[in-house]
Amino acid sequence: MNTNKPLVSIVMGSDSDLEVMSDSAKVFEEFGVAFEMTVASAHRAPSVVHAYATGAVDRGIKVIIAAAGGAAHLAGVCASLTTLPVIGVPVKAKTLDGLDSLLSTVGMPPGVPVATVGINAAKNAGILAIQILALSDSDLNEKFIAYKNKMSSEVEAKGKKLEEIGYKNYLAK
Repeated sequence: MNTNKPLVSIVMGSDSDLEVMSDSAKVFEEFGVAFEMTVASAHRAPSVVHAYATGAVDRGIKVIIAAAGGAAHLAGVCASLTTLPVIGVPVKAKTLDGLDSLLSTVGMPPGVPVATVGINAAKNAGILAIQILALSDSDLNEKFIAYKNKMSSEVEAKGKKLEEIGYKNYLAK
């Protein structure tokens, strides 16, 4: 999938979420998937979010990743405005260690689903978006299979090393 046209959109409620959301961007760069990224607040700029979400299909977007902290309604608002799959990333805010963000993102009413990853788990959101896109792209699917195989090999190598040198030497390195 070597297209310059963005297939995934990353939107965050504040630029303070950018550090977390850069992990999604890195996944797309690794897989060669074009993406767009912007800031739009469900509470402070609802008309911007409305235009953004309702225009996503026309822009060629296939998956939206929406991240917000606190009263994290961005993913839900996006999901209410589009037929595209929306992945929510609850961002750890200054209070409640992100639990408020998690509950706000995951607590959607019937008919308006948001696939929600863990708090600050933007990498998993990126990987989930890749899995969704790979359903209809055999080249991307092959890349994803290779990615999973590499992860498995790395874990096996770590287990073998631990067994060979023991936990004390493993921790010392």
